[in-house]
Amino acid sequence: MMTGQEYLESIRNMKMHIFCMGEELETAVGHPILQPSLNSVRMTYDLAQDPEYRELMTVASHLTGRPINRFTNLHQSCKDLINKVKMQRILGQKTASCFQRCVGMDAMNAVYSTAYDIDKKCGTDYFRRFKNFVIHCQDKDLTVDGAMTDPKGDRSLSPHLQQDPDLYLRVVERRSDGVVVRGAKVHQTGICNSHEVLVMPTISLGEDDKDYAISFAVPTDTEGITMIIGRQSCDTRKLECSCLDVGNCKFGGVEALTIFNDVFVPNERIFMNGETQYAGLLVERFAGYHRQSYGGCKVGVGDVLIGASALAAESNGAEKASHIKDKLIEMTHLNETLYACGIACSCEGHQTPSGIYDINTLLANVCKQNVTRFPYEIARLAQDIAGGLMVTAPSEKDLSNPATGPFIEKYLAASSSFSIRDRLKIFRLIENMTMGASAVGYLTESMHGAGSPQAQRIMISRQGGLEKKKTMAKALLDIQ
Repeated sequence: MMTGQEYLESIRNMKMHIFCMGEELETAVGHPILQPSLNSVRMTYDLAQDPEYRELMTVASHLTGRPINRFTNLHQSCKDLINKVKMQRILGQKTASCFQRCVGMDAMNAVYSTAYDIDKKCGTDYFRRFKNFVIHCQDKDLTVDGAMTDPKGDRSLSPHLQQDPDLYLRVVERRSDGVVVRGAKVHQTGICNSHEVLVMPTISLGEDDKDYAISFAVPTDTEGITMIIGRQSCDTRKLECSCLDVGNCKFGGVEALTIFNDVFVPNERIFMNGETQYAGLLVERFAGYHRQSYGGCKVGVGDVLIGASALAAESNGAEKASHIKDKLIEMTHLNETLYACGIACSCEGHQTPSGIYDINTLLANVCKQNVTRFPYEIARLAQDIAGGLMVTAPSEKDLSNPATGPFIEKYLAASSSFSIRDRLKIFRLIENMTMGASAVGYLTESMHGAGSPQAQRIMISRQGGLEKKKTMAKALLDIQ
C-alpha cells in the first residue's frame, strides 16, 4: 500500500488536463486551492499506515489474499459494511471535509455485482474484466473516482431525444478493440486527485438509448479527458496566505465538470456496453452504497462542527447557559441518528449472487433522507451558538496590523481562556463548514449527493412494504 507522500507523488507524475479559474494547471499538487483536497485524500493513505487505525483502514483482499486499503475493498460481510461506515466517520473527524474516495469504493462494489449479473444473463465477459481492474487498483492502492451524474439537458426527454445527444455520455464509435465515448460528468468529487475514473450510466435506459448504456474505467490522464474545477464559496481565501481566514486551511474538497471528448476505451476496460436493462439496476446499487456512506462521512464532519460550536460557546463565556447545553444536545442527537441509520443498513446487509454484500436498501435510503435535513439543522444551531462575529470578524491582516490589531485584541476579548486569535479561529471554522468552502461537502452535497431527496423518497415508497403493513392492520381487525 502507498504512503501519503507516495500518493502525492503518484498524482504529481500524472499528466491530467486541469483548468482552475481560467488557468491550465500542470498538476493539482501544490496549488493553493486544490492542495487541501489532496491532503484529505492523503489522510486515507496515512491512516492506513497507522497501527491505531489499521483494522478499520485495511483488509485482506478476497481476490488475492493480500492486504489492501479498505477503499479498494469489495464487501464480504456485514462486518465489512459496518467497518466501512466507522472508517468514514473517523476520516470525517480527521479532515472536517470530504475525503473523496467513497464514491469510487461505492462504484466498484456496484459495478462488480452488476457485471456478474450481466454475464450470467447475456454471456458477456465483463465480470472477469472488472475483477482484473479491481486487482489492479488494490495492488497499486489507487484512488478511483466514480462518475455517474450527466448534465442531463432537458429532464423531460430521454438521452437519445436530447437536442444535443452528448448531454448524456455515450458511445460514438465502436471498434474491434474498444469504443470511443463523448459527453461529460458533472459534480465529480476529487477527480483531479484520482488515478482512475469509473464511469456508469446515470438513469434507467430504454432500448433506444443503447449507446448510453456504457460503463468503463480509464486513467484520469487519458487523452480527451478535461477537468474544469468548480467554484466554492470563499475559495479565493486560499490564495491570500491566511490560514486563519480560511477556517480549515489543511483540508478541503473539490468538484469538477469532467469532459470526455472522444475518449478511447479498450475492450478490457468495458464493463457494460449496450445492456440497457441493467442500467437502472447499476444506478440503484451505487446509490444504495453511497447513501449508506453518508451515514459515516457526514457524521464525522458533524462531530467536528459540534465540537467547534461547544468551543465557541466557551470562548463567549456562554457554555453554562441552559439553552446552549440544549442546542448541543440536539446537535448530538441529530448526528447520532444519522450514524445509527448508517450502521443499521449495514447490519441488515445481505449477500448478492456475486458473493459481495449489499446494504439494506430501505434503511440506506432512510439514512440519506435524514442526511438531506439534519446537517442543515446542525449547521443552523452552530451558527446560533457562534453568534454574529462568525461573519463580521476582521481579517487576519487586520489582526496583525499594528494600527488595528490592538483594537481587535481589546474589543473582541471575551473568555480569558481563549486568545483572540484562537477565538477567531473557532468562528472561522464554523463559517467555513456552514457557509464557506466546506459547506459544499457538508450541506449541498448532503442534499444532492447520491441522488436528490425525491429519489430517496421514491425508493422508500418502493421498499416500505405498505401492502404488507395494511395486511398486518387487517389481521388485527379481522378485515378480509
